[in-house]
Amino acid sequence: MTAAELGRENALLLAIIQATSEGPGVEPLAAAVAKLIVDATATDVCFVHVLDDEGRSLTLAGATPPFDVAGQVRLPLGTGVTGWVASHRRPAVIVQDKESDPRYQPIPALRGSEFTSMASVPMASDLAGLVGVLNVHTRLRREFTDRDVRLLTMIGRLVAGAVHQARLHRQLAGRERSHELFVAQVIAAQEAERRRLAGDIHDGISQRLVSLGYHLDAADRTVADDPAYAAAQIVRARELTDLTLDEARAAIGGLRPPVLDDLGLAGGLASLARSVPELAVDLELSDERLPEHVEVALYRIAQEALQNVQKHAGASTAELCFEVDRDRVRLEVRDNGVGFNPETSTGGYGLNGITERAELIGGTVTIRSHPGSGTSVLVVVPPPAQSR
Repeated sequence: MTAAELGRENALLLAIIQATSEGPGVEPLAAAVAKLIVDATATDVCFVHVLDDEGRSLTLAGATPPFDVAGQVRLPLGTGVTGWVASHRRPAVIVQDKESDPRYQPIPALRGSEFTSMASVPMASDLAGLVGVLNVHTRLRREFTDRDVRLLTMIGRLVAGAVHQARLHRQLAGRERSHELFVAQVIAAQEAERRRLAGDIHDGISQRLVSLGYHLDAADRTVADDPAYAAAQIVRARELTDLTLDEARAAIGGLRPPVLDDLGLAGGLASLARSVPELAVDLELSDERLPEHVEVALYRIAQEALQNVQKHAGASTAELCFEVDRDRVRLEVRDNGVGFNPETSTGGYGLNGITERAELIGGTVTIRSHPGSGTSVLVVVPPPAQSR
């Protein structure tokens, strides 16, 4: 290698290092590196394919003009020359007649028929492992030398570390966004519970205490002159005391249903079904215990769903199913009521609250209903790491 060639190679590597330190984005990094490689290796186009987080497929993350298809080309591992290089972690060179190579698979978006020769190398390092594949193509026939392949492999190692760091940064940012969303949902749910409890206390307990004070004052003023009237006021005050106590217990139960502590989720759901006497509810309940916050959320979801059936469905029967297996936790409430169109629903029927509760425990909600054919509310939650 001449001094001039060595100088150009060192300059390229320095430029690659500079490009990899510009920022954490995978796509801008891939585009910048692709341009540097084309300029330095006298090739016509460069494609940078990055391995996905699951290690199952490669996505085109960056390319040189005229290609503007970043993110639009995906190759399963092992597919095409690129997939072969990723699977075997070995370079591949095709000088001509690509179509005759059994590894080659044409990709219309990349216009492979316009290019004669190609070199493909893995982007890998000891620290990062395999992170992708680097391809260069030429329109004219070119014999890629061992030195060309070594240079591209060296670039691949440099880029691998930067792509690995960019992916870690992206994953961390994603986790932070998910955490922020989760915290916001928790706070919103807590505020909704506080508003509900405040409404229950204001509309029920507070009003009854005011009435209780009125009756006690009336008894106090008339006890000497009209003992019978005073006694009637005291009787009424006792009744209000009992009602207020019942409402206070209900409000406390709204925060943490005591039935879950006494009977577990299966028993709590059975008790919930019995609290709707006008509805015949068939039960299919697992005795499996779950973490406390999951049990509370599922109990509230079932409670909301049964209330919806009671208020809106016009149903005579319902089914309540709770099952736990290795892959999922499943809660479903079905009814034979009038049904509705979920696509035109504005989120009434308590469905927004059900969805929010399910999302807080990592679950999903599926609503199936048609006018005249009943409704099914299905909640699926990932299995807990450890049931209690």
